Amino acid sequence: MNKLLLWISQGFGIGRIPFAPGTFGSLLGLGWFALLLLTGSFTLFALGTLAGLAASVWLCGVGERVLKERDPGSIVLDEITAIPLCFLGWIGVHLWQGGGWPGPEFFFTTPRLMGTLGVFAAFRFFDIAKPTPVRQSQSLPGGWGVTIDDALAAVYVNLVVLSIPGVRTWSGH
Repeated sequence: MNKLLLWISQGFGIGRIPFAPGTFGSLLGLGWFALLLLTGSFTLFALGTLAGLAASVWLCGVGERVLKERDPGSIVLDEITAIPLCFLGWIGVHLWQGGGWPGPEFFFTTPRLMGTLGVFAAFRFFDIAKPTPVRQSQSLPGGWGVTIDDALAAVYVNLVVLSIPGVRTWSGH
């Protein structure tokens, strides 16, 4: 059972890629984000995001115990589950402007694909750079320390996205 839980915490094996496992995990996170968008509902999107983060806390904690390592690089479920958080500000602007619930095509086709890639790159930057309090949150016990730092990196991404004067035009309205 522990091997299965470890495999899940490793992003269904993606975290075992020997280079840039966090980046590959984040790419899988874009798929998780798209799946949540398909719910067609902010409530279901939010519940799915929270459930993913809760599962990440538990499963990443299991992964640490199995590997006997603190926040091992192969554990990437935290990146996967944090990616949807990175887009909350942009979704909020779009909804505020009366755009309705955006489906995956909104974020993954032109003209917004570059914005999506920018959000992705910003997340990778903040996840790697770990500005305060991202780095400090890693001292939380078990899966909390593994997951919360990515959630906080997503907060930084939203602050950047919302500070961009042209973000309103990203929504297409």
